[in-house]
Amino acid sequence: MQNIISAVRDAVKVCSAVQEHYLISNTKSSGDNKEPVTIADYGSQAIICRAIQAHYPDDAVVSEESGKQFLELVSAEQRANVLEILEEVLGEKVTEDEVVGWLDFGKGKSASRTWVIDPIDGTKGFIAMRHYAIACGLLIDGQIADGIVAAPGYNDEGALFYTQDGATYRAPLAEGTGEKVSISDRDTPSEFVVVQSFEKAHASKSRMQLSREYAGLDNAVIHELDSMEKYALVACGDADLYMRLPREGSTYAHKIWDHVAGVALVTHAGGVITDVDGSALDFSQGDTLPNLGMIVSNGKHHDQIVEAVQKVLAE
Repeated sequence: MQNIISAVRDAVKVCSAVQEHYLISNTKSSGDNKEPVTIADYGSQAIICRAIQAHYPDDAVVSEESGKQFLELVSAEQRANVLEILEEVLGEKVTEDEVVGWLDFGKGKSASRTWVIDPIDGTKGFIAMRHYAIACGLLIDGQIADGIVAAPGYNDEGALFYTQDGATYRAPLAEGTGEKVSISDRDTPSEFVVVQSFEKAHASKSRMQLSREYAGLDNAVIHELDSMEKYALVACGDADLYMRLPREGSTYAHKIWDHVAGVALVTHAGGVITDVDGSALDFSQGDTLPNLGMIVSNGKHHDQIVEAVQKVLAE
């Protein structure tokens, strides 16, 4: 994973440069302005796909952005900004054709190995200078294999989480090797730490609250944050439970790029991840999951939590 880890670290530099230029130095970029996200999204994905193309040319890629979108939906000024930032980070000349080729690399290809990329997970958090993540996961024959999640907001200094040889590691964001991490051994419900989405639209907070009450976790500490960093917090033992329960009447189909890398981190760290009914997540059905939601835990009281969730959904 080392070559892709290096690319993810470069993608962090791209996103940080965009935040510095558009969100800190330029006061006009705020609120619903998507310009910084657009530039960072394409730059981040391009730099990761560039590394995959160079080191794993026979692999497939599933990702949010495409070269066609880059050419048709992104303004000439924004495209120029993407090139400028990529050149700054890579230290070499970059052409528009190269960026298009990187963005499209591996798309639609049939291969046993598939890289799944989310160039910016938690776009609202990115704009608001809260938490966001850059994620790259690997599926082999439709099964979770490995994952990398860069979390620039972790503990205010950032961290890079990755899997290797069946274990999960946490490393400094900029450089350096990692230390092995694992899920917590907290078992007392009142001491549980729960993470959930900052944005209300992402999951039913009322259902999650009621589920915790039914499971005896109503006194747990709750932390709200954006992005796949929530998976990383469970993986390294900083949190014990993350639920993503559907809002009433929702028909939302979960995209695999929002979960592959995070699921890899938790799985290799010894955690438990299921659908809301306790069944396994299925990453073999293309770019969406057939699952209704996710329950991610340190394994303590997992069955109890599933039972509570089923009671809430039935009600």
